[in-house]
Amino acid sequence: MSLKLRLTPNKIEAGCDEAGRGCLSGPVVAASVILPNDFRNDLLNDSKKLTEKQRDLLYPIIIKEAIAYGVGIVPCEIIDEINILNSSFLAMHFAVDLLDVRPELLLIDGNRFSAYPKVNHECIIKGDSKFMSIAAASVLAKVFRDDIMNKLHHQFPVYEWDKNKGYPTKKHRAAIFEYGDTVYHRKTFKLLADDQV
Repeated sequence: MSLKLRLTPNKIEAGCDEAGRGCLSGPVVAASVILPNDFRNDLLNDSKKLTEKQRDLLYPIIIKEAIAYGVGIVPCEIIDEINILNSSFLAMHFAVDLLDVRPELLLIDGNRFSAYPKVNHECIIKGDSKFMSIAAASVLAKVFRDDIMNKLHHQFPVYEWDKNKGYPTKKHRAAIFEYGDTVYHRKTFKLLADDQV
């Protein structure tokens, strides 16, 4: 199934998606992307279905060809304060704030969203595998967040964030068990497995 360019043909639509919701460490990052009407790219897909190399290829193409894009970041301290769902919505709001062009409709990946002031939105389950603008946002958010985690890895190499990007792998949890957590870990998340507690 090929991705659709638009939900509504005559509106300025911005696709929105986030990366890092299920991680134990690092920020949640969201992107918002408005694509031109003639945008075409056969490689573009949900970032989870792409290899790292494919995402890295797409990233500069999306940035160059998008009418507008924004990337919003919410750090782990805020995630612990307002929870991950609200932080994901906040990151999307930050991303929309940074758009140079005001959208008339937001296409949100997922089934829930907190309304952005004076802009309608449509929640689309698995939207990143249905609409180009959401897929483009998923790629920007993923590449941007991976880059953050790669940089943080140099500060705390024992957690292997360059490989797991903060997700709860066995090695990541083993490192938390052995060395404790860091300022970049989400304290309200279940950092250890049941058999480690």
